[in-house]
Amino acid sequence: MAQQRREEEMVVMFPYMAQGHIIPFLTLALQIEQRFGYKIIFVNTPLNIKKLHSSLPPNSSISLIELPYCSTDHGLPPDSENTDTLPYPLICNLLTSTLSLKPYFEQLILDLTKQQGHPPLCIITDMFFGWTIDIAKDMNIFHAVFNSGGAYGMGVYYSMWTNLPHTKMIRTNSHYQTSLKSQLSNLLRNANSTDSWSKYIQKYLPLWFKSDGFLLNTIEELDQTGLKYFRRNFGGRPVWPILPAFMYRKKFTSDDGVVHSIRSQKKSGIDPERCIEWLDNCSENSVLFVSFGSQNTISSLQMTELAIGLEASGKNFIWVVRPPVEFDISEEFRSEWLPTGYEDRIKRQNIGIIIHKWAPQLEILSHKSTCAFLSHCGWNSVLESLSHGVPLLGWPLSGEQHYNSKLLEEEVGVCVEIGRGTTGEVKNENIKNGIELVMGGSEKGVEMRKKAFEVKEMIKNATREDEGFKGGAVKAIDDFINAALFMRK
Repeated sequence: MAQQRREEEMVVMFPYMAQGHIIPFLTLALQIEQRFGYKIIFVNTPLNIKKLHSSLPPNSSISLIELPYCSTDHGLPPDSENTDTLPYPLICNLLTSTLSLKPYFEQLILDLTKQQGHPPLCIITDMFFGWTIDIAKDMNIFHAVFNSGGAYGMGVYYSMWTNLPHTKMIRTNSHYQTSLKSQLSNLLRNANSTDSWSKYIQKYLPLWFKSDGFLLNTIEELDQTGLKYFRRNFGGRPVWPILPAFMYRKKFTSDDGVVHSIRSQKKSGIDPERCIEWLDNCSENSVLFVSFGSQNTISSLQMTELAIGLEASGKNFIWVVRPPVEFDISEEFRSEWLPTGYEDRIKRQNIGIIIHKWAPQLEILSHKSTCAFLSHCGWNSVLESLSHGVPLLGWPLSGEQHYNSKLLEEEVGVCVEIGRGTTGEVKNENIKNGIELVMGGSEKGVEMRKKAFEVKEMIKNATREDEGFKGGAVKAIDDFINAALFMRK
Protein backbone atom coordinates (compact mmCIF):
# COMPACT_ATOMS: atom_id res chain seq x y z
CA MET A 1 0.00 0.00 0.00
CA ALA A 2 2.82 2.42 0.88
CA GLN A 3 4.56 1.66 -2.43
CA GLN A 4 1.31 2.23 -4.32
CA ARG A 5 0.84 5.53 -2.50
CA ARG A 6 4.34 6.67 -3.49
CA GLU A 7 3.67 5.86 -7.13
CA GLU A 8 0.46 7.89 -7.00
CA GLU A 9 2.23 11.02 -5.79
CA MET A 10 3.24 13.62 -8.36
CA VAL A 11 5.92 16.28 -8.16
CA VAL A 12 5.77 19.04 -10.78
CA MET A 13 9.03 20.82 -11.66
CA PHE A 14 9.43 23.94 -13.81
CA PRO A 15 12.87 25.56 -14.35
CA TYR A 16 13.76 28.75 -16.18
CA MET A 17 14.94 28.27 -19.75
CA ALA A 18 18.70 28.28 -19.16
CA GLN A 19 21.15 25.39 -18.92
CA GLY A 20 22.37 26.58 -15.52
CA HIS A 21 18.81 26.16 -14.24
CA ILE A 22 17.56 23.17 -16.25
CA ILE A 23 20.44 20.80 -15.38
CA PRO A 24 20.19 21.26 -11.57
CA PHE A 25 16.40 20.85 -11.82
CA LEU A 26 16.80 17.65 -13.82
CA THR A 27 19.35 16.34 -11.33
CA LEU A 28 16.93 17.06 -8.49
CA ALA A 29 14.09 15.42 -10.43
CA LEU A 30 16.12 12.24 -10.88
CA GLN A 31 17.07 12.23 -7.21
CA ILE A 32 13.44 12.55 -6.08
CA GLU A 33 12.35 9.87 -8.53
CA GLN A 34 15.09 7.48 -7.46
CA ARG A 35 14.83 8.15 -3.73
CA PHE A 36 11.05 8.36 -3.25
CA GLY A 37 9.56 6.66 -6.30
CA TYR A 38 7.32 9.63 -7.09
CA LYS A 39 6.07 10.46 -10.56
CA ILE A 40 7.90 13.54 -11.85
CA ILE A 41 6.28 15.98 -14.26
CA PHE A 42 9.05 18.10 -15.80
CA VAL A 43 7.73 21.20 -17.56
CA ASN A 44 9.32 23.52 -20.10
CA THR A 45 9.04 24.99 -23.59
CA PRO A 46 9.02 22.68 -26.65
CA LEU A 47 12.63 22.99 -27.80
CA ASN A 48 14.03 22.55 -24.30
CA ILE A 49 11.86 19.48 -23.75
CA LYS A 50 12.97 18.03 -27.07
CA LYS A 51 16.63 18.31 -26.04
CA LEU A 52 15.93 16.78 -22.63
CA HIS A 53 14.64 13.48 -24.02
CA SER A 54 18.19 12.31 -24.73
CA SER A 55 19.34 13.41 -21.26
CA LEU A 56 17.19 10.97 -19.29
CA PRO A 57 18.54 7.59 -18.19
CA PRO A 58 16.75 4.66 -19.86
CA ASN A 59 15.21 3.55 -16.58
CA SER A 60 13.68 6.94 -15.74
CA SER A 61 9.92 7.44 -16.04
CA ILE A 62 10.02 11.24 -15.77
CA SER A 63 7.29 12.81 -17.92
CA LEU A 64 8.52 15.71 -20.04
CA ILE A 65 5.68 18.13 -20.74
CA GLU A 66 5.73 20.98 -23.27
CA LEU A 67 4.00 24.31 -22.74
CA PRO A 68 3.11 26.21 -25.94
CA TYR A 69 5.65 28.91 -26.74
CA CYS A 70 6.68 30.90 -29.81
CA SER A 71 9.80 33.03 -29.41
CA THR A 72 8.98 35.39 -32.29
CA ASP A 73 5.85 36.51 -30.42
CA HIS A 74 8.17 38.14 -27.88
CA GLY A 75 10.69 39.94 -30.07
CA LEU A 76 13.09 37.01 -30.08
CA PRO A 77 14.70 35.22 -33.04
CA PRO A 78 12.99 32.03 -34.27
CA ASP A 79 13.60 28.93 -32.14
CA SER A 80 15.09 30.94 -29.27
CA GLU A 81 13.93 29.22 -26.10
CA ASN A 82 17.13 29.14 -24.04
CA THR A 83 19.55 31.79 -22.85
CA ASP A 84 22.50 30.00 -24.42
CA THR A 85 21.22 30.83 -27.92
CA LEU A 86 20.64 34.52 -27.21
CA PRO A 87 22.85 37.61 -27.10
CA TYR A 88 22.83 39.08 -23.61
CA PRO A 89 20.61 42.12 -24.47
CA LEU A 90 17.77 39.77 -25.48
CA ILE A 91 17.77 37.65 -22.33
CA CYS A 92 15.40 40.11 -20.67
CA ASN A 93 12.91 39.48 -23.48
CA LEU A 94 13.10 35.77 -22.73
CA LEU A 95 12.56 36.39 -19.02
CA THR A 96 9.51 38.61 -19.42
CA SER A 97 8.08 36.28 -22.07
CA THR A 98 7.70 33.54 -19.46
CA LEU A 99 4.54 35.28 -18.22
CA SER A 100 2.86 33.99 -21.39
CA LEU A 101 3.28 30.47 -19.97
CA LYS A 102 1.14 31.17 -16.89
CA PRO A 103 -2.29 30.16 -18.27
CA TYR A 104 -0.85 27.00 -19.83
CA PHE A 105 0.88 26.03 -16.60
CA GLU A 106 -2.28 26.62 -14.58
CA GLN A 107 -4.31 24.48 -16.98
CA LEU A 108 -1.68 21.74 -16.79
CA ILE A 109 -2.01 21.57 -13.00
CA LEU A 110 -5.80 21.42 -13.31
CA ASP A 111 -5.55 18.62 -15.88
CA LEU A 112 -3.07 16.63 -13.80
CA THR A 113 -5.30 16.97 -10.74
CA LYS A 114 -8.31 15.72 -12.69
CA GLN A 115 -6.41 12.79 -14.23
CA GLN A 116 -4.88 11.72 -10.92
CA GLY A 117 -7.92 12.31 -8.77
CA HIS A 118 -5.92 14.55 -6.43
CA PRO A 119 -3.49 17.45 -6.83
CA PRO A 120 0.29 17.00 -7.07
CA LEU A 121 2.18 16.53 -3.82
CA CYS A 122 4.18 19.66 -4.56
CA ILE A 123 5.22 22.13 -7.23
CA ILE A 124 8.89 23.11 -7.47
CA THR A 125 9.55 26.13 -9.65
CA ASP A 126 12.40 28.43 -10.57
CA MET A 127 13.47 31.56 -8.70
CA PHE A 128 12.24 33.64 -11.65
CA PHE A 129 8.77 32.06 -11.62
CA GLY A 130 7.25 33.66 -8.55
CA TRP A 131 4.00 33.91 -10.50
CA THR A 132 3.50 30.14 -10.08
CA ILE A 133 3.06 30.46 -6.32
CA ASP A 134 -0.50 31.79 -6.45
CA ILE A 135 -1.44 28.91 -8.76
CA ALA A 136 -0.21 26.45 -6.13
CA LYS A 137 -1.88 28.36 -3.28
CA ASP A 138 -5.24 28.49 -5.05
CA MET A 139 -5.17 24.69 -5.34
CA ASN A 140 -3.75 24.10 -1.83
CA ILE A 141 -0.56 22.53 -3.21
CA PHE A 142 2.77 22.71 -1.40
CA HIS A 143 5.09 25.05 -3.30
CA ALA A 144 8.87 25.38 -3.14
CA VAL A 145 11.24 27.71 -4.95
CA PHE A 146 14.40 25.95 -6.13
CA ASN A 147 17.27 28.34 -6.61
CA SER A 148 20.09 26.73 -8.57
CA GLY A 149 22.57 29.28 -7.18
CA GLY A 150 24.30 29.50 -3.82
CA ALA A 151 22.82 31.23 -0.78
CA TYR A 152 25.43 34.00 -0.40
CA GLY A 153 25.41 35.08 -4.04
CA MET A 154 21.65 34.90 -4.37
CA GLY A 155 21.11 36.70 -1.08
CA VAL A 156 23.17 39.67 -2.29
CA TYR A 157 21.52 39.45 -5.73
CA TYR A 158 18.07 39.60 -4.15
CA SER A 159 18.97 42.50 -1.89
CA MET A 160 20.57 44.55 -4.66
CA TRP A 161 17.72 44.11 -7.13
CA THR A 162 14.89 44.68 -4.68
CA ASN A 163 16.40 47.88 -3.24
CA LEU A 164 16.84 49.92 -6.41
CA PRO A 165 17.84 52.48 -7.40
CA HIS A 166 21.39 52.57 -6.03
CA THR A 167 22.19 56.26 -6.43
CA LYS A 168 24.00 57.13 -3.20
CA MET A 169 27.25 56.09 -1.54
CA ILE A 170 27.58 56.23 2.23
CA ARG A 171 31.38 56.45 2.11
CA THR A 172 33.25 59.06 0.12
CA ASN A 173 36.55 57.24 -0.42
CA SER A 174 36.96 57.14 -4.21
CA HIS A 175 38.81 53.80 -4.22
CA TYR A 176 36.01 52.25 -2.17
CA GLN A 177 33.36 53.61 -4.53
CA THR A 178 35.19 52.33 -7.61
CA SER A 179 35.62 48.89 -6.04
CA LEU A 180 31.97 48.68 -5.01
CA LYS A 181 30.66 49.77 -8.40
CA SER A 182 32.83 47.19 -10.13
CA GLN A 183 31.02 44.48 -8.16
CA LEU A 184 27.83 45.36 -10.01
CA SER A 185 27.01 43.61 -13.26
CA ASN A 186 26.46 45.86 -16.27
CA LEU A 187 22.74 45.17 -16.01
CA LEU A 188 22.54 46.13 -12.34
CA ARG A 189 24.79 49.17 -12.75
CA ASN A 190 22.39 50.60 -15.31
CA ALA A 191 19.16 49.54 -13.56
CA ASN A 192 16.85 52.30 -12.31
CA SER A 193 13.60 50.50 -11.38
CA THR A 194 11.92 51.53 -14.63
CA ASP A 195 13.73 49.21 -17.06
CA SER A 196 12.10 45.89 -18.02
CA TRP A 197 14.50 43.68 -16.06
CA SER A 198 14.12 45.75 -12.86
CA LYS A 199 10.34 45.77 -13.09
CA TYR A 200 10.13 42.00 -13.56
CA ILE A 201 12.63 41.20 -10.80
CA GLN A 202 11.12 43.64 -8.30
CA LYS A 203 7.63 42.25 -8.89
CA TYR A 204 8.29 38.52 -8.91
CA LEU A 205 11.33 37.83 -6.71
CA PRO A 206 9.62 39.10 -3.51
CA LEU A 207 6.94 36.47 -4.14
CA TRP A 208 9.49 33.91 -2.92
CA PHE A 209 8.28 34.79 0.56
CA LYS A 210 4.79 33.47 -0.18
CA SER A 211 6.19 30.04 -0.99
CA ASP A 212 6.11 27.17 1.53
CA GLY A 213 9.86 26.64 1.42
CA PHE A 214 13.10 27.49 -0.28
CA LEU A 215 15.55 25.00 -1.82
CA LEU A 216 19.13 26.10 -2.44
CA ASN A 217 21.80 24.35 -4.47
CA THR A 218 24.45 24.47 -1.76
CA ILE A 219 25.64 22.92 1.49
CA GLU A 220 25.60 24.25 5.03
CA GLU A 221 29.37 24.10 5.58
CA LEU A 222 30.21 26.15 2.47
CA ASP A 223 27.47 28.76 2.60
CA GLN A 224 26.66 29.58 6.23
CA THR A 225 26.49 33.37 5.81
CA GLY A 226 24.05 33.17 2.91
CA LEU A 227 21.87 30.56 4.56
CA LYS A 228 21.66 32.70 7.71
CA TYR A 229 20.44 35.59 5.53
CA PHE A 230 17.62 33.55 4.00
CA ARG A 231 16.57 31.98 7.29
CA ARG A 232 16.50 35.39 8.94
CA ASN A 233 14.46 36.96 6.16
CA PHE A 234 12.22 34.13 5.00
CA GLY A 235 9.52 34.64 7.60
CA GLY A 236 10.13 31.40 9.47
CA ARG A 237 9.65 29.26 6.38
CA PRO A 238 12.12 26.40 5.96
CA VAL A 239 15.29 26.86 3.90
CA TRP A 240 16.82 23.62 2.68
CA PRO A 241 20.41 23.41 1.32
CA ILE A 242 19.79 20.29 -0.75
CA LEU A 243 22.69 20.15 -3.25
CA PRO A 244 21.17 17.25 -5.25
CA ALA A 245 23.26 14.26 -4.25
CA PHE A 246 24.15 13.22 -7.77
CA MET A 247 24.99 16.73 -8.92
CA TYR A 248 28.69 16.06 -8.91
CA ARG A 249 28.50 12.62 -10.32
CA LYS A 250 25.97 13.69 -12.96
CA LYS A 251 25.75 10.04 -13.88
CA PHE A 252 23.13 7.45 -13.23
CA THR A 253 23.36 3.71 -13.70
CA SER A 254 20.53 2.14 -15.66
CA ASP A 255 19.13 -1.33 -15.04
CA ASP A 256 21.61 -2.85 -17.48
CA GLY A 257 24.56 -1.28 -15.65
CA VAL A 258 25.23 1.40 -18.24
CA VAL A 259 26.33 4.74 -16.80
CA HIS A 260 24.29 7.55 -18.30
CA SER A 261 25.35 11.22 -18.29
CA ILE A 262 22.74 13.91 -17.64
CA ARG A 263 24.88 16.85 -18.63
CA SER A 264 23.91 19.17 -21.44
CA GLN A 265 23.65 17.28 -24.71
CA LYS A 266 25.52 19.98 -26.62
CA LYS A 267 28.11 18.68 -29.02
CA SER A 268 31.60 19.24 -27.67
CA GLY A 269 34.00 21.38 -29.66
CA ILE A 270 36.60 18.64 -29.23
CA ASP A 271 36.58 14.86 -29.13
CA PRO A 272 36.50 14.15 -25.37
CA GLU A 273 38.88 11.23 -25.84
CA ARG A 274 41.44 13.51 -27.51
CA CYS A 275 41.08 15.98 -24.65
CA ILE A 276 41.63 13.29 -22.02
CA GLU A 277 44.56 11.86 -23.97
CA TRP A 278 46.22 15.28 -23.96
CA LEU A 279 45.62 15.62 -20.23
CA ASP A 280 47.04 12.14 -19.65
CA ASN A 281 50.32 13.33 -21.16
CA CYS A 282 50.54 16.32 -18.80
CA SER A 283 52.05 16.23 -15.34
CA GLU A 284 49.77 16.06 -12.31
CA ASN A 285 48.39 19.47 -11.24
CA SER A 286 49.91 21.25 -14.24
CA VAL A 287 46.90 22.35 -16.34
CA LEU A 288 44.69 25.44 -16.11
CA PHE A 289 41.14 25.10 -17.44
CA VAL A 290 39.59 28.34 -18.77
CA SER A 291 35.86 28.67 -19.46
CA PHE A 292 33.21 31.36 -18.94
CA GLY A 293 30.13 29.15 -19.05
CA SER A 294 27.24 28.68 -21.43
CA GLN A 295 26.05 32.28 -21.78
CA ASN A 296 28.96 34.49 -20.72
CA THR A 297 31.95 35.82 -22.60
CA ILE A 298 34.49 38.66 -22.46
CA SER A 299 35.37 41.56 -24.76
CA SER A 300 37.77 41.37 -27.70
CA LEU A 301 40.39 43.44 -25.88
CA GLN A 302 40.10 41.29 -22.75
CA MET A 303 40.39 38.14 -24.87
CA THR A 304 43.67 39.38 -26.31
CA GLU A 305 45.03 40.16 -22.83
CA LEU A 306 43.93 36.73 -21.61
CA ALA A 307 45.66 35.02 -24.54
CA ILE A 308 48.92 36.86 -23.84
CA GLY A 309 48.70 36.17 -20.10
CA LEU A 310 48.10 32.46 -20.61
CA GLU A 311 51.06 32.11 -22.93
CA ALA A 312 53.33 34.20 -20.69
CA SER A 313 52.51 32.07 -17.64
CA GLY A 314 54.23 29.07 -19.19
CA LYS A 315 51.49 26.79 -17.81
CA ASN A 316 49.59 24.18 -19.79
CA PHE A 317 46.00 25.19 -20.43
CA ILE A 318 42.69 24.24 -22.00
CA TRP A 319 40.73 27.32 -23.08
CA VAL A 320 37.12 27.31 -24.24
CA VAL A 321 36.88 30.29 -26.61
CA ARG A 322 33.47 31.70 -27.43
CA PRO A 323 32.69 34.84 -29.47
CA PRO A 324 33.58 38.12 -27.70
CA VAL A 325 30.70 40.29 -26.49
CA GLU A 326 30.93 42.44 -29.62
CA PHE A 327 29.92 39.45 -31.78
CA ASP A 328 26.90 37.16 -32.11
CA ILE A 329 27.12 34.49 -29.40
CA SER A 330 26.35 31.74 -31.94
CA GLU A 331 28.96 32.86 -34.46
CA GLU A 332 31.64 30.46 -35.66
CA PHE A 333 35.20 30.90 -34.38
CA ARG A 334 37.36 33.59 -36.00
CA SER A 335 41.15 33.52 -35.74
CA GLU A 336 41.11 37.34 -35.50
CA TRP A 337 39.79 37.07 -31.96
CA LEU A 338 43.23 35.87 -30.85
CA PRO A 339 46.70 37.35 -31.44
CA THR A 340 48.18 36.65 -34.88
CA GLY A 341 49.36 33.06 -35.18
CA TYR A 342 48.35 32.31 -31.59
CA GLU A 343 46.41 29.09 -32.10
CA ASP A 344 49.06 27.59 -34.40
CA ARG A 345 51.81 28.57 -31.98
CA ILE A 346 50.07 27.01 -28.99
CA LYS A 347 49.41 23.83 -30.94
CA ARG A 348 52.99 23.61 -32.23
CA GLN A 349 54.45 24.05 -28.75
CA ASN A 350 51.86 21.63 -27.33
CA ILE A 351 51.27 23.85 -24.30
CA GLY A 352 47.53 24.15 -24.67
CA ILE A 353 44.27 23.25 -26.37
CA ILE A 354 41.87 25.88 -27.66
CA ILE A 355 38.30 24.59 -27.88
CA HIS A 356 35.64 26.36 -29.89
CA LYS A 357 32.17 26.50 -28.28
CA TRP A 358 31.82 23.59 -25.80
CA ALA A 359 34.13 21.40 -23.73
CA PRO A 360 33.74 18.21 -21.65
CA GLN A 361 34.00 20.29 -18.49
CA LEU A 362 33.36 17.63 -15.87
CA GLU A 363 35.89 15.27 -17.42
CA ILE A 364 38.52 18.04 -17.47
CA LEU A 365 37.91 19.15 -13.88
CA SER A 366 38.03 15.58 -12.59
CA HIS A 367 41.37 14.82 -14.27
CA LYS A 368 44.45 14.59 -12.05
CA SER A 369 46.40 16.94 -14.36
CA THR A 370 43.97 19.82 -13.79
CA CYS A 371 45.26 22.22 -11.15
CA ALA A 372 43.01 25.30 -11.36
CA PHE A 373 39.93 26.70 -13.10
CA LEU A 374 39.73 30.25 -14.51
CA SER A 375 35.98 30.74 -14.32
CA HIS A 376 33.15 33.26 -14.47
CA CYS A 377 32.13 31.90 -11.04
CA GLY A 378 28.72 30.71 -12.14
CA TRP A 379 27.55 28.58 -9.23
CA ASN A 380 27.27 25.29 -11.12
CA SER A 381 30.83 25.67 -12.41
CA VAL A 382 32.04 26.62 -8.93
CA LEU A 383 30.56 23.48 -7.42
CA GLU A 384 31.84 21.25 -10.21
CA SER A 385 35.31 22.64 -9.62
CA LEU A 386 35.30 22.42 -5.83
CA SER A 387 33.73 18.96 -5.82
CA HIS A 388 36.97 17.84 -7.46
CA GLY A 389 39.22 19.90 -5.19
CA VAL A 390 40.15 22.39 -7.91
CA PRO A 391 40.70 26.04 -6.79
CA LEU A 392 39.59 28.96 -8.93
CA LEU A 393 40.76 32.13 -10.58
CA GLY A 394 37.66 34.32 -10.66
CA TRP A 395 36.48 36.54 -13.49
CA PRO A 396 32.80 37.23 -12.67
CA LEU A 397 30.72 38.63 -15.52
CA SER A 398 27.00 38.78 -14.71
CA GLY A 399 24.17 37.85 -12.35
CA GLU A 400 25.33 36.92 -8.86
CA GLN A 401 28.78 35.81 -10.06
CA HIS A 402 30.51 38.85 -8.53
CA TYR A 403 29.23 37.84 -5.09
CA ASN A 404 30.12 34.17 -5.60
CA SER A 405 33.67 35.29 -6.34
CA LYS A 406 33.70 37.46 -3.21
CA LEU A 407 32.50 34.57 -1.04
CA LEU A 408 35.05 32.16 -2.49
CA GLU A 409 37.97 34.55 -2.09
CA GLU A 410 37.21 36.29 1.20
CA GLU A 411 35.38 33.63 3.22
CA VAL A 412 36.28 30.24 1.75
CA GLY A 413 39.81 30.99 0.55
CA VAL A 414 39.68 28.97 -2.68
CA CYS A 415 39.68 31.77 -5.27
CA VAL A 416 41.74 34.71 -6.51
CA GLU A 417 39.88 37.25 -8.63
CA ILE A 418 41.87 38.40 -11.68
CA GLY A 419 39.18 40.18 -13.70
CA ARG A 420 35.71 41.61 -13.36
CA GLY A 421 33.04 42.26 -15.96
CA THR A 422 33.34 42.90 -19.68
CA THR A 423 34.12 46.62 -19.56
CA GLY A 424 36.90 46.80 -16.99
CA GLU A 425 40.57 46.86 -17.89
CA VAL A 426 42.31 43.53 -17.40
CA LYS A 427 46.08 43.41 -17.90
CA ASN A 428 47.86 40.32 -19.17
CA GLU A 429 50.49 40.78 -16.45
CA ASN A 430 47.82 40.48 -13.73
CA ILE A 431 46.46 37.35 -15.39
CA LYS A 432 49.95 35.84 -15.55
CA ASN A 433 50.62 36.69 -11.90
CA GLY A 434 47.29 35.23 -10.79
CA ILE A 435 47.97 31.97 -12.62
CA GLU A 436 51.43 31.69 -11.10
CA LEU A 437 50.04 32.45 -7.63
CA VAL A 438 47.39 29.72 -7.73
CA MET A 439 49.34 27.07 -9.64
CA GLY A 440 52.83 27.73 -8.31
CA GLY A 441 54.57 26.71 -5.12
CA SER A 442 53.79 29.86 -3.14
CA GLU A 443 52.33 29.56 0.34
CA LYS A 444 49.11 31.14 -0.94
CA GLY A 445 48.75 28.65 -3.80
CA VAL A 446 49.44 25.66 -1.57
CA GLU A 447 46.89 26.90 0.98
CA MET A 448 44.24 27.43 -1.71
CA ARG A 449 44.67 23.91 -3.04
CA LYS A 450 44.47 22.57 0.51
CA LYS A 451 41.23 24.45 1.18
CA ALA A 452 39.75 23.34 -2.15
CA PHE A 453 40.41 19.74 -1.12
CA GLU A 454 38.68 20.40 2.21
CA VAL A 455 35.60 21.72 0.39
CA LYS A 456 35.67 18.62 -1.82
CA GLU A 457 35.40 16.50 1.33
CA MET A 458 32.58 18.72 2.65
CA ILE A 459 30.59 18.16 -0.54
CA LYS A 460 31.29 14.43 -0.46
CA ASN A 461 30.08 14.16 3.14
CA ALA A 462 27.01 16.34 2.57
CA THR A 463 25.81 14.11 -0.27
CA ARG A 464 26.82 10.79 1.30
CA GLU A 465 24.46 8.22 2.74
CA ASP A 466 25.83 5.07 4.31
CA GLU A 467 24.56 2.75 6.97
CA GLY A 468 24.24 4.87 10.08
CA PHE A 469 25.19 8.11 8.31
CA LYS A 470 23.17 10.63 6.35
CA GLY A 471 24.81 13.80 5.00
CA GLY A 472 23.30 17.24 5.47
CA ALA A 473 22.06 17.56 1.89
CA VAL A 474 20.43 14.12 2.08
CA LYS A 475 18.69 15.05 5.34
CA ALA A 476 17.51 18.29 3.77
CA ILE A 477 15.82 16.61 0.80
CA ASP A 478 14.10 14.18 3.19
CA ASP A 479 12.93 17.07 5.38
CA PHE A 480 11.59 18.88 2.32
CA ILE A 481 9.51 15.91 1.16
CA ASN A 482 8.26 15.31 4.70
CA ALA A 483 7.09 18.94 4.87
CA ALA A 484 5.13 18.49 1.65
CA LEU A 485 3.59 15.25 2.95
CA PHE A 486 2.68 16.93 6.24
CA MET A 487 0.79 19.66 4.38
CA ARG A 488 -1.04 16.97 2.40
CA LYS A 489 -2.27 15.45 5.67
